[in-house]
Amino acid sequence: MSYRVNSLVAAVAAPAIQEAHGWRTGLSFPAEKPFLDLCQAVPSYPPAESLQAHVGELAKRPESSTYTPILGLPHLREKLARRMSANYGAEIAPARVGITAGCNQAFCLALTALAGPGDEVLLPLPYYFNYQMWLEMQGVRAVHLACREERGAVPTLEDAARLVSERTRAIVLVTPNNPTGAIYPPALIEAFYELARAKGLALVIDETYRDFRAEPGPPHDLFKKSGWDGTLVQLYSFSKVYSLTGYRVGAMIAAERLLDEVAKIMDCVAICAPRLGQEAAAFGLDHLEAWQREKCALMQDRLVALRDLFKDNRLAYRLVSSGAYFAYVRHPFAGTPASAVAQRLAREENLLCLPGTMFGAGEEPYLRLAFANLDKSAMPEVGRRLLASQEQGGA
Repeated sequence: MSYRVNSLVAAVAAPAIQEAHGWRTGLSFPAEKPFLDLCQAVPSYPPAESLQAHVGELAKRPESSTYTPILGLPHLREKLARRMSANYGAEIAPARVGITAGCNQAFCLALTALAGPGDEVLLPLPYYFNYQMWLEMQGVRAVHLACREERGAVPTLEDAARLVSERTRAIVLVTPNNPTGAIYPPALIEAFYELARAKGLALVIDETYRDFRAEPGPPHDLFKKSGWDGTLVQLYSFSKVYSLTGYRVGAMIAAERLLDEVAKIMDCVAICAPRLGQEAAAFGLDHLEAWQREKCALMQDRLVALRDLFKDNRLAYRLVSSGAYFAYVRHPFAGTPASAVAQRLAREENLLCLPGTMFGAGEEPYLRLAFANLDKSAMPEVGRRLLASQEQGGA
């Protein structure tokens, strides 16, 4: 083509999930060795039947095809504010809630409002690749905050404090984490909040997977702090909790002033989140609490089954961290690129997962397993295939 494209966009790597699914091309999956998808975090079950029926009825109404207010349907904002207030034991006003087209968009909107070209954002490594991609596209430098294996894939406050500079505009945390599954302790989250507050930074916390924690109580107490909205920006998603990945509906809880800026960006990129997705989320908040608890228990069963397979002393793969939807695993093939290991698992074992290098430089020894995609009964088979791959070698 004769025209030029944005050099910042052109320099960004292609979507990781798309690349990994390309490894399946030309492969066959016999009945005795079916395809096991540990690649993308997608619920393995459909939305609740009652939700499907509700959306079906709404789709027949003419108003369901129209725009909503930029920051979302008022009744959804009110319902989420009530739910979050109850969950965190704090008072969160609907005016501090904005509805977005998924949590990915919530991040893009928030960070575009917070940082511009030449600014810096602290991003834990390994990182969720879409967040790294967005920052690169905006000309914002991602300063990587190492989450080392020996620390259970959790960052330290000391490392973060050393990395803050005059150009830093925000610190990003993802907990439960994607890709590692690590769940950050409340005390650590509070310490990061205090660091951000003292430095005049935003603390952006992605809590997409908060509903799949086994730990009792709220993930943190930040919403109880006076003036929390001067520092905290919480991102959330309805995609996993109600199995609505294709409906594209997420949320941001932040200061009204920041949401005013977010609304300008949202008006340009999407105008509003899809109305039917918003209505589905509102129905879930009203009617699916028991269904949600059932699915959380199901995921905990899968997590336990996943952890159990790594108790096999014959297995040379080592579990680094796990929780919610993900496990981060050290593969046993020293010196072999993680992408080669992952592609070999796809070709030889019909098991698709992601190499650690898709989540940042220096992650060659690791693989990410999105274990929530599989029933707990499939976990022993995952273990058998990992064992088989040890006999074949890593590349």
